[in-house]
Amino acid sequence: MRKSFTRTGVNRWRSADTVARVVPERWSEKDAYEAYMGRWSRRVAPLFLRWLTAPVGRRWVDVGCGTGALSGAVLAAAAPVEVVGVDSSAAFVTAAADRVGDPRARFRVGDAEALPFDDGEFDVAVSGLALNFVSEPRRAVAELARVTAPGGTVAAYVWDYGDGMEMLRYFWAAAAKIDPTAPDELDRFAAVCRPDPLRTLWTGAGLQGVTVDAVSTPTTFTGFDDFWTPFLGGQGPAPGFVARLEAADRNRLRDLLRSRLPAAPDGSIRLTARAWTVRGTLPD
Repeated sequence: MRKSFTRTGVNRWRSADTVARVVPERWSEKDAYEAYMGRWSRRVAPLFLRWLTAPVGRRWVDVGCGTGALSGAVLAAAAPVEVVGVDSSAAFVTAAADRVGDPRARFRVGDAEALPFDDGEFDVAVSGLALNFVSEPRRAVAELARVTAPGGTVAAYVWDYGDGMEMLRYFWAAAAKIDPTAPDELDRFAAVCRPDPLRTLWTGAGLQGVTVDAVSTPTTFTGFDDFWTPFLGGQGPAPGFVARLEAADRNRLRDLLRSRLPAAPDGSIRLTARAWTVRGTLPD
């Protein structure tokens, strides 16, 4: 839920109780993204790489690189020859380059469904938390396979928008009380963010030895404000929904969430985020 490929369409959901503002679903404000989802994506990236067990000294491409969480983790864990990050958001590409600052890494603006690389240019093609935002996931996975050399690895991970992403489960359950037509991400991304659809995407792209698994990371908030404030930043479907609410409904949503979240005696809120992982190998 963090990157920007074909995410500029205007959402037109409206509150059942109010006439809400219609605003684009934005993924361009790096600071708002980091507060909302970036801090969790940085935790899951090393877990994904540990699961992937890719060999060292390879050429990597990170498609949907966002602000560089996965690219940075690859540099730290896999001793790559190079990592090329691609994202359609120029602001995110700039942020990734500034954040990573490694001579083995370069970042560029590009389209996940038409990657600006030659066939077989990389040994490992990865994508983190981005495939559910691509308009044609089959085309994007086919592009990942196209730019991977024979015998190379194609892998990705996406948030489990079912029971696995607890912060969003609490959010959308409360949002449905405020607005029964609230566009739950579970419904929107079900075609990608489950094991069977991911396996089908990988086998459909001609990849072999396809494996789907899960990795989880704690998402602990220091208090309710730490949980709620990132939803006010407008970055992503849930914050976009909040931005479209009138003030009274926004306050109702805030108070309902406060009453439902499992706060510890010290006020902290301990939740879990789970991602589905998938990998396969290009035939030699």
